[in-house]
Order: sequence, then structure tokens, then C-alpha cells
Amino acid sequence: MKHLPILLTIIFIIASGKSYSQTPISIGNSYTIESEILEQDREIMVYLPDDYDGSEKTYPILYILDGQWHFTNGVAIQKSLRVPDRLPEMIVVGIKNQNPLRRTLFWDKREDFINFLKDEVISFVETKWRASGERILFGWESAGYFSSFAIVHESQLFDLAIASNGSYISEETLQKFESLDIEKTKNLFIANSNKDIYSVESSESLVNLLEEKAPKNLSWEYQKFNEEVHESLAYTALYHGLTHYYHDFHSLVFESVEDFHSKGGLKYLEEYYQKRGERYGIPTEVDNSVKNSLIWLAWKRDDFESFKFFMSEFSEVLETKRYASAYWQNRLGQFYLKYHDLDNAISYFNTGINLYPDDYYLPEIYNGLGRAYKEKDNKKLAKKHLKKAVDLASKNSDERLERYKKDLSALK
Repeated sequence: MKHLPILLTIIFIIASGKSYSQTPISIGNSYTIESEILEQDREIMVYLPDDYDGSEKTYPILYILDGQWHFTNGVAIQKSLRVPDRLPEMIVVGIKNQNPLRRTLFWDKREDFINFLKDEVISFVETKWRASGERILFGWESAGYFSSFAIVHESQLFDLAIASNGSYISEETLQKFESLDIEKTKNLFIANSNKDIYSVESSESLVNLLEEKAPKNLSWEYQKFNEEVHESLAYTALYHGLTHYYHDFHSLVFESVEDFHSKGGLKYLEEYYQKRGERYGIPTEVDNSVKNSLIWLAWKRDDFESFKFFMSEFSEVLETKRYASAYWQNRLGQFYLKYHDLDNAISYFNTGINLYPDDYYLPEIYNGLGRAYKEKDNKKLAKKHLKKAVDLASKNSDERLERYKKDLSALK
């Protein structure tokens, strides 16, 4: 009997236990580069977009210094934003470094490190994978100083540098950059925080220099995120640096109808999408996302005149799959009914009935149709459809039944 407690324990585990399967999670692959320039083996991590193997597209490449810390940040931004809605799909490359070596390479041996990036990392990556030629460099702390230096020192190498928690360009380096004949403007995004007492002065000094010299071939932006500290700013800086650079990639979103008109209305829409398409090699037509959002915005703000305008201007979007449901036919019909546009209300209600005869929203549609005919003073059709709503709701124990009965009773 002395073994009884052990036996009971085993029986309990067997009886209550569940089996689980295990699958490794991977966000990329690691590669080792035998660097002749740095005379050491260097490890890089590479993430490919989800649709890489199934497409023939080329991709911008985001090169992340200190990949041992920040590579996952770059991948997370790609994943969480469900690209390419907010940002283009990118290949993300993380370059690992270790202290104290990283500080030496990012400062004392930065010329060697630039050559390592150019001749070994970029050469390897862009030979092996489909690159569009657009390159972004991200660095935090010591790597932030290096990134800001690299964008002007090696002017043909990167299109954008994001420098978080530290940045530096000497006046001499800036003057040399100014003298170059550069076809395409370079971009620098500087991020810091008042709470980063270690590096904020360096960022402020560089900003003062850039304001004074106003280099013609460099577009720069400085943003402070004063809720962040030295260790936490990297993720925020990377996200805001990317979205600032790709500010014209996403589908437009307006906070109000007034916002739409103040920016220029339909003309602004057309010009934005034309320029967007030319920059990114994508369609130049106004996309359905903004058309839908403007219709919904007017509906949500109870702005019937704007609703009618958008419904007319963007009528083709109403034929898309998004509106192919009784839910939407009812929703649009009810809004027209609310503002006594009875012909349009009846049209949408009838479409809902004809196309979706067994849908949950059918009683609501019949009720709306009855009320529309009541306003038209057609009591015969009003009674017919209001009664149909009651009958359907009665069969399905519909919680809206009492309201339908009340509408029918009011007609009588």
C-alpha cells in the first residue's frame, strides 16, 4: 500500500493529461559571411516576405545594425502592419555585432565597416535575393552615429538612414556630400528622447548643423519621443522612420468629411494616387479602400448629402464583394429611409430580399420596405411587407419582433 499515492498520481496524470503537438517557429535564416575586410566571420539574419517564393517581385531591403537586438523589431513591424497595406513588403537583414567590438566598428573602424556592408553584406544579399535597389539602414545608439554618418559619407549606398539614440555628421563630411552630384535625394530620420541623457545632445547638435547648412541633397526629419528611454526607443524610432519615409504609400484615410474637402477633395485623391503609383510602380487609380471609408465616414457622421455624393462618385465600389450581403443592402437601405430617399431605400431593400432570401437580416429588410411604402402612402404594400417582417420574426424568435408588431399595429 505504500506505493498507492504514487500509483494514484500516475493514474491522475494519465486521466487528465492532454497530448500536444509542437512546431518550431521561424522568422528567417542565419548566414555566415567570411569577411576578408573585417578579417572575421560575421553572422547575418535574413527575413523574406511571406509571398516571396510565390512572386517575381523585387523588394526594398532594410538593413538593421545590431541585428542580435533589433532584427525581430523589423520583422514584427512587417508582420503587425500586415504589409503591404501600410508599408511596402521588405526583405529584412539583421547584422549581428557584439560589445565592445560594435563600438570600435561603428566609430574607429567605420570606413572598414562601410566597405564590409557594401562589398560583402549587400553584395551577398542582393545577389542571392530579388532586390529593388532601394536600401534602408537602421542603427541604434553607437549604430545610430554610424547610420547618420553613412548616409552622407557613402552617398550611393542607402536611400534612407534611421538614426535612433545618437547621430553625428561632421561639418567636413557634410561639405563633401554637398559637393557631390547626386541624382536622388537622400533621407535621414533622427529620433531621440529627452530622457536619453546619454545621446540627446548629439542629436540636437546634428539638427542644429543641418538647419544651418540646409544641404540640398538631404531630406531630414527630427522627432522626439519623450516617453521613451535609452533602451526602449529603438522600436518606436524604426516604425516612425519607416512610416515617415513611406508616408505616401498607404491608402488614404480621412478623419472627417471636412478633412477630405480641406485637402482638395476628388482632385487631391486623384493626384495622390497618381504620384503614389508612379513612385511605387503600382496602379494609379483611387483604390476601393478609400472609397469605402469615405462612404462609411459620411454614414457614420450622419452626413446624408456627403453620403449621396460619395455613393454617386464611387458607385462602382458598390458592385464589389464587400457589399454582397443582406447586411449591407439593409444598412444602406435603412440610411436612405432615414432621410426619406424612398426610391433608393426600396431599391436596396428589394435587392436584399431577392439575392439573400434566407438571411438573418430579412425581417429587418421587410420591415424597412414596409415603412418606406407607408411613407409613399401605399398602405397595401406597406401592410404586406410589415406583416412579412412579423411572420419571419415570429418563426425565429427574433428579438426585434415587438418593434415589428408595433410598426404593423400603427399602420392599422
